Amino acid sequence: MIRGVKETLHDYLRKAREAMVWKLDGLGEYDIRRPLTPSGTNLLGLVKHLSIVEAWYFGKTFDRPFAEELPWWDDDAEPNVEMWATADETRASIVDRYQRACAHADATIEALDLDASGLVPWWRKSSVTLHGILVHVLAETNRHAGHADILREQLDGAAGMSSTNSNLPEQDAEWWAAYRARVEEAARAAV
Repeated sequence: MIRGVKETLHDYLRKAREAMVWKLDGLGEYDIRRPLTPSGTNLLGLVKHLSIVEAWYFGKTFDRPFAEELPWWDDDAEPNVEMWATADETRASIVDRYQRACAHADATIEALDLDASGLVPWWRKSSVTLHGILVHVLAETNRHAGHADILREQLDGAAGMSSTNSNLPEQDAEWWAAYRARVEEAARAAV
């Protein structure tokens, strides 16, 4: 029997969410918060941002508002405030909020059919379906999981979807150093 489209998309979304939270495991407060790119991208900020994504796209879009206030997306909010954690925001509070937003989103996904209609007023084509929003949020979550994968690898070498699934060839440090040198050599030769 062929698996349902909604169930498949939902399963992939759940896996991407788990990867996002795993990226924080085992790291200290400074490493999950510090900006690792010129634009300030950081691990905890990505999780904070995705809680808004889940709450808004599966909540407000389908007139099923998330019970908690998320002021970061208000018109008068500081630009990009949802992309980093203040000193008073704890890892636990951000992760817990993300998980509550995901549970709220899961309830919407389970309650509605894929062709259920919703409205995203800030989009050019504001009429949407649950199917379209599921694809959108899955794409956005995976995009940020990719960001998080690179950031985490830069911090301590951990890469992949989980602590048990690196998705990379199982090789020792010497092999990886030689591989990286080979890639560098090819890049220099191409110039």
